[in-house]
Amino acid sequence: MNTIIPNRLQPGDEIRVIAPSTTHRIISEENAKQAISTFEKLGLKVTYGKNIMATSALLTAPIEKRIEDLHDAFLDSKVKGIFSTIGGFTSNQLLKYLDYELIRDNPKIFCGYSDITALQNAIYTKTGLVTFSGPAFSSLGMKKGLDYTLEYFKKVLMEDCEVELKPSLHWSNDMWYQNQENREFIPNSGYKVIHEGSAAGRLIGGNLCTFNLLQGTEFMPSLENSILFLEDDSEVNARTFDRDLQSLIHQPGFSGVKGIVIGRFEKASHFSDEELRYVIQTKEELRNLPVVVNADFGHTTPIFTFPIGGKCEVDAQKGRVSIKIANQ
Repeated sequence: MNTIIPNRLQPGDEIRVIAPSTTHRIISEENAKQAISTFEKLGLKVTYGKNIMATSALLTAPIEKRIEDLHDAFLDSKVKGIFSTIGGFTSNQLLKYLDYELIRDNPKIFCGYSDITALQNAIYTKTGLVTFSGPAFSSLGMKKGLDYTLEYFKKVLMEDCEVELKPSLHWSNDMWYQNQENREFIPNSGYKVIHEGSAAGRLIGGNLCTFNLLQGTEFMPSLENSILFLEDDSEVNARTFDRDLQSLIHQPGFSGVKGIVIGRFEKASHFSDEELRYVIQTKEELRNLPVVVNADFGHTTPIFTFPIGGKCEVDAQKGRVSIKIANQ
């Protein structure tokens, strides 16, 4: 299967917001207006899928309405990028209903994170289209602490270059959407190396517990010659992360994994650096892989954008870490 690289966004392009998981209805009007303003400052026009406000007992639209919006976005020649409004729990409901030939024939940027991991990796697996783990539409409704997120948004989605992922200076894990003015920012200690080494491969992954939903299905990407980017949310702790990581290690082809980069954990997880180091160091299968943690992606902010299906190089040495990505 050939890898398909979508065109980068350019000023004047239209992006379509859809809700393939949680309904857009939970996004406040203030948040939505701020996000639209942020996109417009990038020179991008925002339009909405027609079913994004639909909801149900699961806080999500019926499957057929979500599929309709996703297919419409790929088919519309005016739309150059598709963004999930937010994450959730139910995007894997859509996988067997997607028209992958339609998506392959109309390649364009598809971006989001968290629960959208299932869609992104399935689309890459079935079509070869590189998708992007990065900010959701609602993420760009943030007023403060967004500079790093926007820097890598532009580098990865709007510029034609290899990108080195450097650590942010500060990070946050507060409820910014409830109080935009009273924010807590924490100095970032940067990358931490658990296992040294260098590796290159195809970048896959995202939210670990969502990624694992693809195990045993036709939607699971090959692990051969891969660099795994893995993160999880506030529900994780040392035991659940250990279990989820072990489940991934048991997958056929895991011996083809070349390296692992782990995103920063949320404060509410109470998952300490010492616990994470213990989990990694007790895995015999990881002993010869470079493993870097505390990277800027996942459920804290800010985050960098990275290409699922793109190329990645990791050089992890004590006191020096280089992580480079490219869409190709």
